[in-house]
Amino acid sequence: MLHDDLKALPLLEGFTDEQVADLAASGEEVFLEVGDQIFDEGRPADDWWVLLDGRIDVVRRIGHDLAVMATMQVPGQWAGGFRAWDEHGVYMGSGRVTEPSRVFRLPAERLGAHGEAWFPFAVHLLRGLIATARRIEHNARQREALVALGTLAAGLAHEINNPASAAVRSVGALQESSTDLLGSLHRLAARAITATQFVALDDLRREIDGAPAPTGVALAEREDDLSTWMADHEIDRDWVIAPALAGAGADLAWCDRAAASLEGPALQAGLEWVASAVSMTALIAEAQDATRRISELVSAVKSYSQLDRATVQEVRVTDGLDSTLVMLGHKLRGGVTVRREYADDLPLVEASPGELNQVWTNLIDNAVDAMEGEGTLTVRTYADEHAVVVEIGDTGSGMTEEVAAHAFEPFFTTKEVGKGTGLGLDLSRRIVVERHGGEIEVDSQPGDTVVRVRLPLGS
Repeated sequence: MLHDDLKALPLLEGFTDEQVADLAASGEEVFLEVGDQIFDEGRPADDWWVLLDGRIDVVRRIGHDLAVMATMQVPGQWAGGFRAWDEHGVYMGSGRVTEPSRVFRLPAERLGAHGEAWFPFAVHLLRGLIATARRIEHNARQREALVALGTLAAGLAHEINNPASAAVRSVGALQESSTDLLGSLHRLAARAITATQFVALDDLRREIDGAPAPTGVALAEREDDLSTWMADHEIDRDWVIAPALAGAGADLAWCDRAAASLEGPALQAGLEWVASAVSMTALIAEAQDATRRISELVSAVKSYSQLDRATVQEVRVTDGLDSTLVMLGHKLRGGVTVRREYADDLPLVEASPGELNQVWTNLIDNAVDAMEGEGTLTVRTYADEHAVVVEIGDTGSGMTEEVAAHAFEPFFTTKEVGKGTGLGLDLSRRIVVERHGGEIEVDSQPGDTVVRVRLPLGS
């Protein structure tokens, strides 16, 4: 009889017969077979399960393995019911029956009602304990988020600073070149050159404007040759004119044609005018390239943050991966090589893109840290009939079996004090498994560590 079974449990020692009867009437006796799963990790803990006899393992997915976290085999052992005191309470593992078992199931709502009536002070303490634990975890996660935000902000500032500085330098030099251009044009007019001569000079300018130019040692040699030619033709400021003309692609034959079109002082003004004009073209191109880079960074930030997108939508995971790589660009320089291996025609998945970007950020950041600034980061995507798969691989030293077994546990970290809170992979697991119904696992060996995320396809 259920009443007698409950009365015999040490868990209910001190209960009156009336209280045990009320408890028995509020719940039900459940018979279970081997292989039954009575509750699932991460799901709302809406029921309180008390073992009457049998054996139930409480398992939790850690990496790609299922680890037994606890075993219920002594009558009176219990699990779940957390919703009785915490509206956000979830099962910490999954309950799998390993021997024919008999349990008492009581809805959390009724458990809470009995607790309030019978043990009001104990329930008050319990709720306070749960609230304190949740607050500690919340504060820790906030710190993790602030650390990640600070890292991203610093990286973004570094990424934007380079093109912004280049744009400022280009605009400053552009003003100087504009002044030189107007001055040389004035000197050309003062020499009373003919329209035919100016057209010929402009044709020479067009000939080299945008033409391929030598680089490195060849460019330095070209500059020396042009400087010598100008010295022979009594051209002043050759140290300014020669580099501009050499960089634009002018050679000695071009200079000879310019000298055939203009003579004396007019040649000086003409070469200055061409040098200023091609310098302006190059500076405008530099400014355009810098501002385009800034625009791309802003677009990447917009895509990464998903501020203007719906919370859940159809997502192309490669878009989020690319924007995350841009956001972490400051960490991907030096000795880190990035390999993108994206499958063609990858299906869309229904997901929260902002949350997935948090996952990609954690996984890529960890992979780069594991390589200590030197190695190959591989970002791979493909699909099978059930899911879209994203793999983040690195060539670092790898994880030991013990580290891999605990990698997704909260507050577990192998980083130095102050460099990691141990919440990045736990947060990633929660997002992938609990929020998206997917899977996340790690395969690691020295020189080849892969974290694999599976996101289920819609029906």
